[in-house]
Amino acid sequence: MRIIIVTDAWSPQVNGVVRTLQTMQAELERMGHEVKLISPDLFGSIPCPTYPEIRLAFARSGVVGRMIAAFRPDAIHLATEGPLCLAARRWCLRGGIRFTTAYHTHFPDYVAQRTGLPAAWFWRYIRWFHGPAEAVLASTPSVRRQLRAHGLAQVRPWGRGVDLAAFTPQATPPAFFAGLPRPIQLYVGRVAVEKNLEAFLASGHPGAKLVVGDGPARAMLENAYPQAHFLGPMFGTELAGAYAGADVFVFPSRTDTFGLVMIEALACGTPVAAYPVTGPVDIVTPESGALSDRLEDAIAAALLCDRGACATHGRSFSWERSAREFLAGLHNIDPQALDSAA
Repeated sequence: MRIIIVTDAWSPQVNGVVRTLQTMQAELERMGHEVKLISPDLFGSIPCPTYPEIRLAFARSGVVGRMIAAFRPDAIHLATEGPLCLAARRWCLRGGIRFTTAYHTHFPDYVAQRTGLPAAWFWRYIRWFHGPAEAVLASTPSVRRQLRAHGLAQVRPWGRGVDLAAFTPQATPPAFFAGLPRPIQLYVGRVAVEKNLEAFLASGHPGAKLVVGDGPARAMLENAYPQAHFLGPMFGTELAGAYAGADVFVFPSRTDTFGLVMIEALACGTPVAAYPVTGPVDIVTPESGALSDRLEDAIAAALLCDRGACATHGRSFSWERSAREFLAGLHNIDPQALDSAA
């Protein structure tokens, strides 16, 4: 199968959407499919206001459409709600070409936090963008329920997976972990306002607080919480070692749709502490962590979990299964419509 994936999120961004799409491309190609990515690095772009790490591409629908038509895809998937996917969406609708979309990010909540405007205003855009799609792929049951409640009935499952070769309890922790006070409490992800990191850094549970990642709020948080350790981005075996060496993984976000970092931590045997919100409620079991409206209580309870049970649960998330769900959600293009649009 020949698959076009259009995305506004791509390297050098470091986030769950990019990692999911990179892994999905590799998994689909391993299965024998041909995948073409249309991403911001192929176009001129400007930094996103308030979030310069994200580039917004300048892309006319005709240019994007010619790239799609030249590949002769069997299916088109629009991964994000940004300008590049808007251009592709416009071209598809004009030509009567079927496409699918995905809901990776709680866009209305994120934008509401950054602008102070009501999230309901931005849900109108989400309904408008995804409404014409043949299917909207979403990662968890709670996200799918939320989308249906907002009027998007054509929702299909698309779960996530873990690189089980990299993320394992046997990963070697960084040497400096040995000198830290226990318990070691770890956060991994973007350092940005929507991740609610202050709830973690201000929590009263004793021990060392570690933050792995980077983002626009890092300088402010480092200044406000000098007792915390900000380690910057980590990848591969180094990141796996950080997960495996921590006593608890703390996920303070209230706005994520999934949270790849949670299942990576679990695969390394580290229990998860989080709020009882979308994402954690679909992933964390009583055996693999704890959820509470008081983050300190979640941390204390998660520390009692058996690390072997955490690793077993983490290893149940498969990228192969994720790829098969993705394929099942796609819709074939009418070749005549593609010829007419070209």
